[in-house]
Amino acid sequence: MSGDGAGEVQGMADKKDRNGEFWELALERAHLGVWDWDLRSGDCFYSAMWSQMLGYGEGELVEASDLWLQLTHPDDRERAVASGERHIAGLTDSIETELRLKHKSGHWVWVLDRGGVVERDAEGRPVRLMGVQTDITKQKQAEAELAQVNVRFRLALAASGTGIWHHDLAARKSYWDERTREIFGLVAETDEVSQDLWHSYLHPDDRADAERAHLAPLQTQKVVAVQYRIIKRDGEIRHVESLIRFIADAQSSGQILGTVRDITEAKQREQELAHAARHDALTGLLNRAAFDRLLAEHIATARPLAVFYVDLDYFKALNDFAGHATGDLALKSVAEGILGCLPPSVHAARLGGDEFALLVPDCDAAQAERLAGAVLAAVRDADLGSTAASRKLAASIGIAFVSDENTAVADALACADDACYAAKAAGRNRFAVFSHETTSGSSGLNAARLAADTVDAMDDGRLKLFGQEIHRLGKPWQESRHVEVLARLAGRNGRLIPPGEFIPAAERFGVASRLDRWIIRTALSLHGPALKSGALTLGFNLSAQTLSDPQLWDFVDAVIDETGAPHSGIGFEITETAAVTNFAAAEQFVRKARERRCRVSLDDFGAGMSSFEYLRRFPVDAIKIDGSFIEHIAESGFDREIVSAISGIARSLGCSVVAEKIEEQDALDILRDMGVAFGQGFLLHRPEPLDAIVARAGVQAALPAGRRA
Repeated sequence: MSGDGAGEVQGMADKKDRNGEFWELALERAHLGVWDWDLRSGDCFYSAMWSQMLGYGEGELVEASDLWLQLTHPDDRERAVASGERHIAGLTDSIETELRLKHKSGHWVWVLDRGGVVERDAEGRPVRLMGVQTDITKQKQAEAELAQVNVRFRLALAASGTGIWHHDLAARKSYWDERTREIFGLVAETDEVSQDLWHSYLHPDDRADAERAHLAPLQTQKVVAVQYRIIKRDGEIRHVESLIRFIADAQSSGQILGTVRDITEAKQREQELAHAARHDALTGLLNRAAFDRLLAEHIATARPLAVFYVDLDYFKALNDFAGHATGDLALKSVAEGILGCLPPSVHAARLGGDEFALLVPDCDAAQAERLAGAVLAAVRDADLGSTAASRKLAASIGIAFVSDENTAVADALACADDACYAAKAAGRNRFAVFSHETTSGSSGLNAARLAADTVDAMDDGRLKLFGQEIHRLGKPWQESRHVEVLARLAGRNGRLIPPGEFIPAAERFGVASRLDRWIIRTALSLHGPALKSGALTLGFNLSAQTLSDPQLWDFVDAVIDETGAPHSGIGFEITETAAVTNFAAAEQFVRKARERRCRVSLDDFGAGMSSFEYLRRFPVDAIKIDGSFIEHIAESGFDREIVSAISGIARSLGCSVVAEKIEEQDALDILRDMGVAFGQGFLLHRPEPLDAIVARAGVQAALPAGRRA
């Protein structure tokens, strides 16, 4: 045989291989299951790979024309049969459908079925069909997962109220989804909107910045955020926020993709918070901090001004007689009356409780006298409500003139307060003007000096930390290991000044918050390791000023980070008096404390008329029953009933109960019989330097269990 003949024979052999085993191998490598259906005989052939795709070995499946239909999911059969029938009838060019076939192990395999007529009879009728089925289970799973992601994404968008839009730079077309159209108040059925539509909604004052921000993405791949106002067609102004990014596209100029979210309510809350930070929540007047800043600014101008210190007379009696609701009504009415009689240039503030202040620029003695008379009349005419119709309020007013730009705010207020004390001493319902000659010895100025001395004592070491143990009744202190942190002020003459003197002065002159911060920082800095070891826990009292401080938790968290003291080793005690000064702040404080797992106690419980209301509103860990109900409990049935009721309610709410001021054994026995769990007082422990308590607790914590007292 010639070489050419041999090559021809070899080529025929290769061609034969490609027509048989070659294609079978190719189908196997591609994991394609082949079916071959003879319409004349009804026989249907299934390749070995088709059986393997469903988990069957050779010969395990009995070949039948409807074998595939027997294995098809019931929900897919009608659609699969219809696809074949439409093709046989000549309605489609091929068979193409997705269906599920049952695997040998029982699960379902998704396949893509493609095929068609391969042979017809003389009349052109189909007599033979062939096709392949491809396992697309992974693809279907990916599609299902993507569908879930899309559902979650759209749900998140719906929950956040966010709209999606994009602008095609080449086509100069914009597309807004339904939520975007809702935000702008646009009624339209399609996503496509005119290119200039967005610009027509922009608030004139925000237009330039908004348009500039939307051009910025062209220069960067970063996300640009912008806030601006829109004016809807009905005239309503809304605040919106957009996040914008440029998306490059090799086939076009790209597009700008963005989100839009209505933030009007958030903006309003932001403005309200800014207002709340400067104003008293009850009366709407400036608060103490804002007044101090404003007074400092006016003093620095060296222009003469007057400071009025207004203290209500008989307000406590009104509160005790008619309750806090009437007291709040009276305070609001007084504030409205004062505002109503002031010229526009005068600034009014509520310093706290029943104390107010006025800043009067360019004020002389005659003007001050007229203004004081108007304020006194406004207080007398205040609406006290029907429950207190028989009672009246009055005011004592102190006036201090300031012309020296070096005068400190605290000194200016101290002088006005000193004059206020002089007015009270002279009979109340009147005003007095500060004079160094006539009032320098008054108690008001002494209180101011005491407040100032408290600040100095923080720096020169005269402010001391003490503590008093809180005991589990009938058990040694080592089973509770909780200490209430106290402060003692050593005077410059060495005399120890009790908290009943210097703490009210600190509150009156606005340094209570600073004092509380000093106590917290000092105690945790010195004894953070003891708290971390579990040797004891510390409780801190908070004044109304501290409780209203919006930066309080930032401070506490920072100190904890610095000292390593655990949140769980720290407790805070708030009184009803502090809570009533700013209820919203107290509620927020309690919530944040519990989020951090700090303990919160409601102190002096039962002393105020709204104690149970606060217990209902504040989810505290413990309540401390006011000592006035404890000190005479052995001889007072009324006090016993009150303590029993408080204890029962507290236990039902899951709160611990602490009885304060336990000084007699009889009182202790009665409280234990009532089921009061914890107690505090001289009988159990007299306050001592905190260092000594911590040292003792550390030693006891280190002792073996059997040797602890």
